[in-house]
Amino acid sequence: MRHPAAERPEVSVRPSRLRDIRLRDILLRFVFGAAVSAVAGAVSLVWGPRAGGLFLAFPAILLAALTLVAKEEGLPSARDDARGAAIGSVGMLAFAIVCALVARHDGGLAALGAATAAWAFVSIGGYLLVRRMGFGADEPAPGDSGPSSRT
Repeated sequence: MRHPAAERPEVSVRPSRLRDIRLRDILLRFVFGAAVSAVAGAVSLVWGPRAGGLFLAFPAILLAALTLVAKEEGLPSARDDARGAAIGSVGMLAFAIVCALVARHDGGLAALGAATAAWAFVSIGGYLLVRRMGFGADEPAPGDSGPSSRT
């Protein structure tokens, strides 16, 4: 198998790293978030609230976060984060569809429970599928050639 546990990145929480965050990085995230929100507001004014709502669903800080991750941790980490965001977006789409369908017939509480289960199933299943397909932290960076290179 291509992904032995020893090669996977360690998942951990390190509060001490909060001191390493630069004001410039925080401001960059704020500006990206504000810009996406402003675009959503403009779209709402021009094409209505439904169209604007689609833009509000866009993770406003994703672009800034991926830029910073790529700079600080490298392209493979940023690629993994982007892939995770895409999988999570598909999970949220499943949540919205199931919630809308179930709420019509069974009420809000049942809809919330069913939608949450759908989100978890789709998101976790998507993650496991992507890992099974060989994508992940040990992929070669763009331009690297290795035995697992996908060209």
